[in-house]
This record gives sequence, structure tokens and C-alpha cells, in this order.
Amino acid sequence: MKLAIFGRLTERTDLEVMVRFFEFLREKEVPYLVHHVYAEELAPVLKTWKRDIHPYILAKNREELKGCDFAYSFGGDGTFLNTVMFAGFDLPVLGVNFGRLGFLTSVTQENLHMATEELMKDMYRIDLRYGVVVESNPMGLFGEYNFGLNDLTLHKAQSNEMITVHTYINGEFLNSYWGDGLIIATPTGSTAYNLACGGPIIHPAANSVAITPVAPHSLTVRPMILPDEYVISFVIESRTGKAMVALDTRTILIETNVELAVRKSDKPVKLVRVQSGNYLESLRDRLMWGRDSRNWKERMGKPK
Repeated sequence: MKLAIFGRLTERTDLEVMVRFFEFLREKEVPYLVHHVYAEELAPVLKTWKRDIHPYILAKNREELKGCDFAYSFGGDGTFLNTVMFAGFDLPVLGVNFGRLGFLTSVTQENLHMATEELMKDMYRIDLRYGVVVESNPMGLFGEYNFGLNDLTLHKAQSNEMITVHTYINGEFLNSYWGDGLIIATPTGSTAYNLACGGPIIHPAANSVAITPVAPHSLTVRPMILPDEYVISFVIESRTGKAMVALDTRTILIETNVELAVRKSDKPVKLVRVQSGNYLESLRDRLMWGRDSRNWKERMGKPK
């Protein structure tokens, strides 16, 4: 087994956990690569501790990940999304939670070694998660990485304005959304910005996307679920002639005359799930979904 390690150094990063993990890999004789940005963040801090990690190879591009079996993402959900963008569709990604909520990062710091041993024993499963692909005219809005696992968000460019997003489904007019913006969320992204804006939670196995307005200036507009094979296109109007477009963690400013469409990705991302966790547990434990003292035991999450 060979690993590719990604991460981001923040105030929540427990460096002692990282050092022990590198030592664990050395003991298990597991080779690994480290993304060059993460390595550059870790090296000076560990040097002041007079600690080091055994020799590794820096990964600077996707080609250098060939031969790796898994990618580890140390951080929160944002770091996980960046890891997916770098790792691509072929390399399965395991998230280790060093962030706040960490809905995508299913492995805790406490069970990191156990989860790695489960991978070594083939005690894991792969969840296939489709994302969205953004198409634009002019082309190349997000370069070669026009894929988003969580969502596409259209948003006003200035705080003191409102935008109108004319929305079409397979070329047929759906609605004109007046407000702060619009979210197109995948099942994976339904528990992110979509949830914060009142959108529905979509189970990962559902072949659907959500259209969720952001602060709509209307009493009659609600989120909508659509089959994920539909192509959703947009015409944007704003007072400034500009709008913000976000694809997962990447945000750009565009002119409103840019033509935009979003569709389901051709390939899925591979998420690693070990035996010690599942999606429904994450809903209950991290989002406190369905928490009610009348119905649920605090520890087991089972009805009395």
C-alpha cells in the first residue's frame, strides 16, 4: 500500500498526531508522498520541535500520484474538496478530520491508526460520488478543473445589490430567481451551503441535485429537487453587470453576459469509507439530525 498525503496547517492541526502518524507509517513500512504545499507548511514547524519525518517524496502534480493506492486529506471539508480536485477521479480519498464539522472527513484523529490498519486489511468500501461540471461560453471559466463535488453557486458581486438568475432545465424555462444567488447542490454538497440556506438533505445514493435560492426576495420560491441527468443553464442579470461564481472552494468574478450551464460529471469521485463509520451516523452525530430527547438515546442513537 502506498499513500498520498494532503492537508492544510491551521490552528486546529495537532502536529503531535501527524508526527505519530508518520512514525506509524514507518513502523508499518508504508511508503507515501506528501503534497508539496503541505510539506512546506509542516517542515519549519517540525524543525523547531527538533522532530522530523522520515524521507518522503514531494507530489507537485497529478502524474506523480501514479502508483498510490489512497489519498489522505488532513483537515476539514474545504481541504478535502481541494484534495479531490488535485487527486482526480482515479485515486480514492480518505478524509481525516482536523477541521470543525468535517462531514466529508469521516475519520477522527483518535481512530486514524485503526482506520489505516483497516485499509491495509482491505476492510473498507468505496463510495462513488458524482459531482457537477461547469460549461461556459467563453470556455475555460475554471480552467481544466471545471469539476465540483459539492456545488455550484451563483452569487451577487456586491453586498448592496440583488441579482436575477433566469434558470432553464434542458433548455426549458424554469424560473427567474431574484435574491442573493442560487445554489446547485449535489447529494454530497447538500449538507454544506445548501443546508445553511434551507435546502434539503439528499442521500448520496439519490441520483438528484437541488436548486436552492440564496435569500430569495420572494415568498413563493422554494428549493427544488431535479434528476441529476438534466442540464441546468443560466442567464444572469445584475445592476453592476457582474456576478460571483463559486465551484466548491474556488470563486471567480464574471461578467453577466457569460453563458453558464451545469451538468452531472461523467466520472465519480471515490470516497474511502472504513468499517468504523457510515453516512447516517454522520448525520446524527455531526449535524445532530433528528436529535430529540423523547426519541433518541444519547449514546446509541436508537429509539427507546
